Amino acid sequence: MSIAATGLVLAGCSNGDGSPHNGMSMMSSSAAPAPASAHNAADVTFAQAMIPHHQQAIEMAGLAASRSSNPKVKDLASRIQSAQDPEIQQMQTWLTQWGAAPSGMPSMPEMNHGSMPGASMPGMMTDTDMQKLQQAGGAQFDKMFLQMMVHHHQGAVEMAKTELAQGSNTDAKALARRIIDSQTAEITEMQQLLTTM
Repeated sequence: MSIAATGLVLAGCSNGDGSPHNGMSMMSSSAAPAPASAHNAADVTFAQAMIPHHQQAIEMAGLAASRSSNPKVKDLASRIQSAQDPEIQQMQTWLTQWGAAPSGMPSMPEMNHGSMPGASMPGMMTDTDMQKLQQAGGAQFDKMFLQMMVHHHQGAVEMAKTELAQGSNTDAKALARRIIDSQTAEITEMQQLLTTM
């Protein structure tokens, strides 16, 4: 009797909703989203630093509409704004999902007033740089804008390469690749424009 009862209990455990196959499928379905949302400290640092980095590029690009005298510079500036604004929103969403601070803004006072601008965000302009750009106009603005934006883009590419090497989040690394590709192409474009000035 006890053997038969044991057999029934074992059969009950292995059949129906409690089958090992269902248990495995539940485990795999619950683990499936992890690779997409998994992240490490490098991913957080990348997003937190790249948000203000992009914000400064957009601020610089925004000056071109009223200060540039070159249609090609204006077109480039417009494309920079159009590309980087959605990327900022994407990174802000990630940081919210990851429970991290919304941006790297706490480091900005250090960047603006410290002795080592660019230490944590390569390519960032200082307050003095930005003031000079804001005061420039025409051909002077165009040359200054291109020189500064080349440097700024080179910093973004460097940051993106660090993310590729150290990050773990699939989406963040995909964005890093896009930044490298698009901004490297823009660097080439800007360097060619500079040869005409």
